[in-house]
Amino acid sequence: MSLLNVAVCLVCIFLVPLSAAGLALIYQGLGRSRSAAHAMLATLCALGVAAIVFVAIGFSWAGYPGGAAHAFHTGGVRWDWLGADPFLAHGVRSGLLKGPYAALVLCLQIFAVGVAVLIPVSSGNDRWRLLPICCSSALLAGLLYPLFSHWVWGGGWLAQMGSSFGIPAFSDAGGAGVVQVVGGFAALSVAWVLGPRQGKYSEGVATAIPGHNIVLVLFGCLLGLVGWIGLDSATSMLFYGATVDLLPMVAINAMLSAAAGCLAAVFTTHLRYRKPDASLSANGWIAGLVAGSAGCGRVSPGVAILIGLVAGGLVTFLVETLELKLLVDDPGGAISVHAGAGLWGLIALGLFGPVQGASRMGLILAQLVGVATLLGVMFPLIHAGNLLLNRILPYRVDSDGDWQGMDIRELGAGAYPEFVMHADEFAPR
Repeated sequence: MSLLNVAVCLVCIFLVPLSAAGLALIYQGLGRSRSAAHAMLATLCALGVAAIVFVAIGFSWAGYPGGAAHAFHTGGVRWDWLGADPFLAHGVRSGLLKGPYAALVLCLQIFAVGVAVLIPVSSGNDRWRLLPICCSSALLAGLLYPLFSHWVWGGGWLAQMGSSFGIPAFSDAGGAGVVQVVGGFAALSVAWVLGPRQGKYSEGVATAIPGHNIVLVLFGCLLGLVGWIGLDSATSMLFYGATVDLLPMVAINAMLSAAAGCLAAVFTTHLRYRKPDASLSANGWIAGLVAGSAGCGRVSPGVAILIGLVAGGLVTFLVETLELKLLVDDPGGAISVHAGAGLWGLIALGLFGPVQGASRMGLILAQLVGVATLLGVMFPLIHAGNLLLNRILPYRVDSDGDWQGMDIRELGAGAYPEFVMHADEFAPR
């Protein structure tokens, strides 16, 4: 990489933590006020655990293009399935004299895996204990995220399908699958393991539990936009060879997809409920960013708008379906926003992305192979890991903690000590 590309890439990487900050504000704002401090502390703990575990173990297995890897041959095909770099990033330090590429990848991946482990914190809001959050984050950062990251971004078998199977490689320029869907599946698993909050479902009927601070939620959307532009730009440069002149299109498409997702959610909720819903509109904004990150600057602005419109409309129906019909309690809508919109973005890239010498059907097939891998391999692994951890260290707080709130139960103090918090009618003791 040229010095200019290295400098620009580094600046983009430094923007990525803003996406985590934005998501943290969204998640705690959509939860109860009596668990707000716990939600923010859980965010910091998850990010801290993920960073340490990923550097110690995960980066070795995630690897990077051109790095060492474990592979086997069968049927005349080489299956590159796991990285083989030294633990504790020793390979990065020893390789700095050859160039900064591996160090840039590690720097980016620390923040990317942080976003992934942050997503399930939303679905476990108001009832997921702090220690299990840290353990689940360690599992995701140390093993599960690096596995799929290597397959896509580390030169693994999904990135080599062109040479192995004669179809285009699976493409995920901004992490719609690697970061968002993996995190969204972890959120679904956590929601299943924990069960709903007290009072959420009475005789099979969902009770609305509104978020306590929608202003922070909407402010988090703006922070998320900046962080997403940084993430999309850095991953496009490091893993797909994007140059500096392509980055304005990455930023343009991110803004367009987010705007389209938000407006689609505003319009959809206005039609369905006669007034726009602010929380679902915020979810539509993030869903547009998630879906658009699959293609980043590789699609036209018109396609970015289309992807965002579908994502924003889709997320409103997914949230309603999960909450009202499947009885899955997801306070922040993370499953719909990250898993649902992320899968749509990956498929949309196959439908509308640049063909570049391959056939349209080949591009669609490659994206479907990646989606099938996420559904058939990654989600079972993620759910099995959470089930096992829950057996060893119970995820859910006791019933008194559910009624008192996570702040008092786990931290001993509330987020808003100057205000009197009343027990609400939908959380009886």
